[in-house]
Order: sequence, then C-alpha cells, then structure tokens
Amino acid sequence: MTSRREFLALTLATTLPISSLLAAQKSYYLGYSSITWSGQDEQAIKDIASLGFKGIQLRANTFSKYGENPAALKALIDQSGLQLCMFSSGNVEIDPAKVDASIAQHVKHANFVKALGGTSIQLTNSLRKKSVKPEEKDLIRLAEVMNEIGAKTKEIGIQATYHNHMDQFGETPEEVELLVKHMDPSKIKLLLDVAHYFQGGGNPAEAVLKYKKVLHSLHVKDVRQTEPRYRFVELGQGKVNLEEVFANLEKIKFKGFAIVELDAVPDAGKSPFSCAETSKEFLKTRIQYPFS
Repeated sequence: MTSRREFLALTLATTLPISSLLAAQKSYYLGYSSITWSGQDEQAIKDIASLGFKGIQLRANTFSKYGENPAALKALIDQSGLQLCMFSSGNVEIDPAKVDASIAQHVKHANFVKALGGTSIQLTNSLRKKSVKPEEKDLIRLAEVMNEIGAKTKEIGIQATYHNHMDQFGETPEEVELLVKHMDPSKIKLLLDVAHYFQGGGNPAEAVLKYKKVLHSLHVKDVRQTEPRYRFVELGQGKVNLEEVFANLEKIKFKGFAIVELDAVPDAGKSPFSCAETSKEFLKTRIQYPFS
C-alpha cells in the first residue's frame, strides 16, 4: 500500500518539469559579476538577466554614478528580475591615519546597497608590496579593521565579506587562514574566490569544506597559465577543478550565492556576453545547474 509521503513524491515527480526537480537538489544560487562589462552596468544587467542568472554583483563605480539616486539603479535591477547578491566595496586601510575614512567609505557603500535591496558588500585590500610577504601583525590588523567595518554594516543590515585575492593580503592559503582566524564570524564572513585561491597555491574545493562555517559566498572563475603570469578565463577553460568545488558546495548544503566572475575578456574576438555564455554552458552541462 502506498503511503501518503510516497504518493506525494510520485505526484511531484510526474507533474513537475525535470528542471524544477533538479533545481530542488541545488541548495545554492548562481550570480554573475558585472566586472567584465567595464562599467557598462546597464548592459551588464540586461545581459546577465537574459542568461538566466539569479543575481548580479556590481562594483563601486555604480556608487559614483547612482549614489545620489539609488532608486534609478534599483529600478533597473528590479525590472531585470535580478537580485543584487554582492557589491564590491573596495580597499580596506590599516594605516592609522586612513582607518576612519576607510571605515566611513564602506558604511556609505553599505547604505547604498541597502537602498538597492542588496544584502552584502565585498572587502579587499591593496596593501601588499610586490614580492614582499606581509607581516603577521599587519594581517591581524586587517582582520581587526574588517571586524570594525562588519560591526557597523551589520547595524544597517548589510553583511561584510572578505575576498581573498592575488597580489593582496590573503594571497596564499596560509595568509587566508590567519585572516579567517582573526575575523569575527558574527561581523564578517568569507567570500572565497576559487581561482585566486588556486593561483595562490591552495585547493579551493578543500577550502569550501574547511571554511564552511564562515563561507558566505564564492567567486567561481577559472585560470589559465600564460606568460609571464596567468590569465583568468571562462569556466572550464583553465586549471581549477570546478566540478569538485561545486560537489563540495552540495556536500555542505551551501545556501548562498556562487558568483561567476571574469575580470576581463581573456581573448580577442570575444565579448562579455559570449564569455558569460561559455560559462553558462559549463554550468549547464558539467555542473548540471538547471537554468530556467
């Protein structure tokens, strides 16, 4: 005799489209960063929405353009059906003479994001000197200042996140570990960039498991080894084991945004839209993400 639970499961299986059933198996959401459009954010909003992504990450340049009129930008985002899933708030200073101004700037950005209906800002830094390993005390100080920023943005209802990055504090897995150790998870969480983490010598899939308690969101991107350094590329076009990254997101039942990011169009003859199409195809076929 069929139980009520079995009957409901059978009914759903025969009435819902396969894409809906697959979507139910994915606990996370996919967003896309506007960075590839180089400031043409209005076009980025249209293109990203047309490809079926659920969220968009905007950069601090939109504050310069729409800071006095966030309602106009919010209308564009709302009309597209997208969610502002992250906002690049920029550099964090640890120089005592610059800390207060740095904190104030991120609070301004948090208020802007709040007006846009967003929930999160991304913090980075540009403090690393070329070929010089940062001192432990400076990494700890960066974490402390980010804690201060996170405490203030949380009062507004905005979550602050730290983004690991090449050529910055937090380039290597060891530096990321020290920063996370001194970050207060009630104030600031981790935005794990898988390609930067890989290029810095780490295993991003392992990092997903290691930092699951503080993991807020991800940048999913790929990286190709070129001369003289490296180049970020579309998903599936580089060396990052993205299938393992996404498998571990499902393993931990990650419920945040995995945001596809590509800093710039990597090859001649391509466009921001065509690059996004390539990454979407990877997500559909290799990750089996059900775009609606």
